Amino acid sequence: METDTTDLIARARAGDHHAFRDLVQGHSHELQVHCYRILGSLQDAEDALQETLVSAWRNLGEFGERSSLRTWLYKIATNRCLSMLRADSRRPRVASTVPEVVLPEATGTDTAPPWLEPYPDVLLDHLVDQHPGPEARYETTEAISLAFITALQLLPPRQRAVLVLRDVLGYHAAEVAQMLGTTQEGVSSALKRARATVDNHLAGSDGSDGHRPARHPDSAAEHRLVARFTAALERADLKGLIDLLVTDVRLSMPPAMLEYRGVETARRLLAATAFRPGRSYRVVPTRANGQPAFGLYLADPHSCVYRAYCLVVITTAGDHIAAVTSFTTDVMARFGLPRTLPGECVS
Repeated sequence: METDTTDLIARARAGDHHAFRDLVQGHSHELQVHCYRILGSLQDAEDALQETLVSAWRNLGEFGERSSLRTWLYKIATNRCLSMLRADSRRPRVASTVPEVVLPEATGTDTAPPWLEPYPDVLLDHLVDQHPGPEARYETTEAISLAFITALQLLPPRQRAVLVLRDVLGYHAAEVAQMLGTTQEGVSSALKRARATVDNHLAGSDGSDGHRPARHPDSAAEHRLVARFTAALERADLKGLIDLLVTDVRLSMPPAMLEYRGVETARRLLAATAFRPGRSYRVVPTRANGQPAFGLYLADPHSCVYRAYCLVVITTAGDHIAAVTSFTTDVMARFGLPRTLPGECVS
């Protein structure tokens, strides 16, 4: 394996694009996930990955093999993400409002940034053979959850990068310091502050553990919950859906920075939006960020189709739902979800 890598590096340095592709293709998916964690947007992560690979191709001659190729690529990717965050040109400055509906008064401002996007689980399938370093602090399922990605966005860029490199990927402090061009003391200081912020967010403002994702996703209990959630939506059964929610459930809908907390508030919100009279839905289950997700389709009263309405991601807590996050139809194509589904024509 080492001989093959050395040969590929030599050929790539000589200008062989095919050798370079073979050299980096085993790292591309994990680098994209890394960029997504730091940036919170799949679109931005894809851009950062492409810029990382272009930079690696152009600067391969500078790779002295003092570290592994993987570590060198992570260094480039991390600094590319930090540059994008400093520029901050692609992120919306003003959160958009939800069209077509008058919403009940929110209970607070959502901590999720307007640019937050879900990450399709199908893209995570390529990471099954990746193992974090010995100093990793977060389990793989937790480190991709929406709650964790949201918590990362609360951190200053440098703290964000340090926490991901140390606590998610498990790099040593000395390695992280070299990647970021700083000292080990600077890394340790940034990590301490970052951990406090992230742990506080994941614990929830009331000190509960309600924001944390299930530690055993895709279980039989989760499958039963998904079936009940789907049935309640397709039957327009508001009471049945409310029964699935924990008492302090949290509802949010990026890019609108509004938070609705509590089961009674959820009832009012859902009655004013998804469960308005005359509405009919179809639901297509999928997965995002290691969590159950659903493509929600609304029946068009003027044609024989159901039209894409939103993508919903739920955070489970046992046999109940602790959080519901709804995203606009813009993200649905990334999950392989169509714009319309066939419906029944009523004469």
